[in-house]
Amino acid sequence: MIKGFKDFITRGNVVDLAVAVVIGAAFTAIVTSLVNNIINPLIAAVFGKPDLSQVWMWTLNDAGTPDPADDAVLAIGAFLTSILNFLIIAAAIYFAIVLPLNRLAERKKKEEPAVDEPAGPTEIELLTEIRDALRK
Repeated sequence: MIKGFKDFITRGNVVDLAVAVVIGAAFTAIVTSLVNNIINPLIAAVFGKPDLSQVWMWTLNDAGTPDPADDAVLAIGAFLTSILNFLIIAAAIYFAIVLPLNRLAERKKKEEPAVDEPAGPTEIELLTEIRDALRK
């Protein structure tokens, strides 16, 4: 039972997944810093609000309670913020992780010698063998 667990843990894709989670968590700090320290100040300069979540926001139904969470709010800016964050994270992951790893894999593939597989029988040879077997 312990050997099976050890094999499971040391299998390549489990270790890769663990590394991806750790790198993803560290990468989140970088993207958060990019958004908070570069993008949000630019948005504040253009729109006069600290980020897009405060832009293009309308209260559609005021519930009349002191709690603003009871109100129906149309928040286009908050939706745009989610889209922008997703695109920033996707672009950063692509350019910082996926693209370099793909290039590394291409280089490794070019360095490996091509393995010639033995050629199998042609279609005509197979059909001839089938015909001969049916005659018997």
